[in-house]
Amino acid sequence: MSGPDEPGVLEALAARFAGGPPPQIPPESGGADAGSAGSSGVVRAMPVILRIERDPQPSRTALLEAAAEAAVAVCLDERAAPGGPWYDDVRAWSDGRIRKIARRARGAHWRAVQEIDGVTITVGSDQVRALLPGPVDDVAREVSRLQIGGTDLGPDDPGPPDPDRSLIVLTPHAGMSLGKAAAQVGHASMILAAVRGWTAPRPFAVRSATPEQWASLLADVERGDAVAVRDAGFTEVDPGTVTCVAR
Repeated sequence: MSGPDEPGVLEALAARFAGGPPPQIPPESGGADAGSAGSSGVVRAMPVILRIERDPQPSRTALLEAAAEAAVAVCLDERAAPGGPWYDDVRAWSDGRIRKIARRARGAHWRAVQEIDGVTITVGSDQVRALLPGPVDDVAREVSRLQIGGTDLGPDDPGPPDPDRSLIVLTPHAGMSLGKAAAQVGHASMILAAVRGWTAPRPFAVRSATPEQWASLLADVERGDAVAVRDAGFTEVDPGTVTCVAR
């Protein structure tokens, strides 16, 4: 059981990632792998539930923005503070590889996951719920029955990002499904919040980059003006791919 003198979840994460190379993140979906396990040998993940109704379908961009904020919101929720009821579970997960598994839900299945510990974020009319992390082989039936693969939506045109929001930019050099991208922006949002010392979640803008913009963003990372996520390449992208940059 944790005590109030323990570091906050994102404080501990900042100690791992601040000042180093782009963090390498393990796969978000598929079977349990030893590389995702923490010191206990237990593979843990945060379920990220994307609300995708048949009609009307949500905006891909809005879901990604909600996923980014939801991951941070769980970490900064008062229940995840030292001494809180979520702290041990969130800290055990964040001390590993901050793995996330995106699933889709609609209708009654979406309503059912609202009863499971987590935080729902709404962007426009679109919603994502990030759940309390735990062992990947011990999830509630309401979660395990939800589909992982095949989660995708067509592109949209969100327009210029709000300059007052932190920005997460996806690489133009690797296509990613919605579920994969949702996990990646959740990694990026957490790392950015950690290294900047946020104490409350904030909204994000998520956009795609041109090759020229991407080169400039990678230069920002080298200068320490942005953070990047480098994927281990077990699913969808090649090993070592920088999937997104946040600033």
